[in-house]
Amino acid sequence: MSESGKNRRDRAAAARNAAQSQERRRERMVRLIGAVTVVVVVVGIIAVALLARGSSESTSVSQPTVNPDAALPAGVLGADSEHAFGVLYGSASADAPVLEVWEDFQCPACASVEELNGAGIAALAEEGTVQLIWRPATFLDRVNEGRDASVANSSTRATAAWGCAMDAGKTREFHDAIYANQPAEEGDGWVDDQFIALAESSGITGADLETFASCVADGTYLDWASSSGATFTTSGIGGTPFGVLDGVEVPTQTLADDAALRALISGEAPVDEADAS
Repeated sequence: MSESGKNRRDRAAAARNAAQSQERRRERMVRLIGAVTVVVVVVGIIAVALLARGSSESTSVSQPTVNPDAALPAGVLGADSEHAFGVLYGSASADAPVLEVWEDFQCPACASVEELNGAGIAALAEEGTVQLIWRPATFLDRVNEGRDASVANSSTRATAAWGCAMDAGKTREFHDAIYANQPAEEGDGWVDDQFIALAESSGITGADLETFASCVADGTYLDWASSSGATFTTSGIGGTPFGVLDGVEVPTQTLADDAALRALISGEAPVDEADAS
């Protein structure tokens, strides 16, 4: 074997080893970057979930307070009720299961549940399967901070406007219209003229619409909205949406699924099983 041939083979082997070593380093870097990416994505999902669930911790936004003498819209339970300031909806008898749904009109996750199964939840109440009690929360008023004053405290103002719609007999219609017209950017909120337009689209017209507009302008039900918000703040619930069936938490994925929710109510799917799904 010539020296030059041996050198060529040695150089080729060294080149192969260097190439293999470089490939191994590249693969390790790809795996490392992939692992870091997964961690970032998971952390992001957790952060978004926590934000969606919300928090009742204090902020610079003044905390709502309970006024036991607050004026109440038609169909709203009084301060002395077990479900104080909740909106009782539907035709169920007093012995039907009680389904409470805590929600904030500015909550994107609440809007998602409404889109997926809002009609199913309302139908359960309308057919008498459950006593549905909507429980308004207003903790997301803090997202309006720094915005134009006309949209300040949009959760409280939207809830109060809903009360004005209840007096006009459009409880579900206005509730659904608010969620269908939730701003794409959280914090943008609504101005009062938008509430009036939503009332009209909900079927409130003529003299009833004039009464509605006066009700909104006068802030007739702001104390009720604030009282309901304060009740949520002291409830210990971490955020919205939050479902409760006869005192037991309903997983959000069940609340958003008509078949799963009906199975839970009928007893076909125990809450602990639904919670594990």
